[in-house]
Amino acid sequence: MRHYRSVFISDVHLGTADCQAAYLLDFLNQVRCDTLYLVGDIVDLIAMQKRVHLPPEHHAIVHRFIEIAAEGTRVVYVPGNHDEFFRKFCGQTIAGIELRHKVVHTTADGRRFMVCHGDQFDQVVRCSPLMLLVGDRAHGLLLRLNRWFNGLRRLQGKPYWSLAAWVKSRIGRARTFIRRFELAALTVAEKGHYDGFICGHIHSAGFLRSETGLYCNDGDWVEHCTALVEQGDGRLELLHWSEAPSILAVEPDAPHPDVCGEARPALDPVPAGFVEQVNRLAS
Repeated sequence: MRHYRSVFISDVHLGTADCQAAYLLDFLNQVRCDTLYLVGDIVDLIAMQKRVHLPPEHHAIVHRFIEIAAEGTRVVYVPGNHDEFFRKFCGQTIAGIELRHKVVHTTADGRRFMVCHGDQFDQVVRCSPLMLLVGDRAHGLLLRLNRWFNGLRRLQGKPYWSLAAWVKSRIGRARTFIRRFELAALTVAEKGHYDGFICGHIHSAGFLRSETGLYCNDGDWVEHCTALVEQGDGRLELLHWSEAPSILAVEPDAPHPDVCGEARPALDPVPAGFVEQVNRLAS
């Protein structure tokens, strides 16, 4: 049994065949924490309008969230774009789970992080409608291939490995999109006088430290099976959880050279009042 001060998970996409529910359920049964943040897209209400996939493991995860809250852990649910319906209930507590548009998390070492799903940044890193349509269809195909590929690996006794993540990491357009998203989050953190930003949304777990803040993405439970955790001293780590759980990354001590000083790429064009608009959307 592992204990952490805080745990952040997002992009579970319950209700779809691509959700890695077995790994997440094992994670929830093996980990204890003082605060559990559910950072959006926990339930995929958009996908469920077309097809519903709710095997017993998906029901078990929902029950486990409720049990965790009943056991004394603070559970905070920050809805995303795929479970946006729940945003109308923000400010309420349901079955012991707090619903919030956003939340400020203070680590054990006193740092303040803004926490929200991250879809608020889509206007800055947006593509054309045609590219979004093509990208959505291609991503769906990639996830199906990922599911079949790992089914074969299980038959061979091999551990989970994300084919989808491997393919996307080699597409330059995807890497550019991710970097722009990271910079947008860091910009909001800096302008809001936070020490960093914690989110999900783009299914790409990782850290990026600038000269003034730390970007953290907790990843997903569709392609990567990752969670962001806070140790008792405030140190942040990314865990990968499948057959052999491991530490995927630890927060960097030094700023990344690509985002320091004049080397930092410009977010151009940034809509007027962008930071204020993000805060309003997440309030």
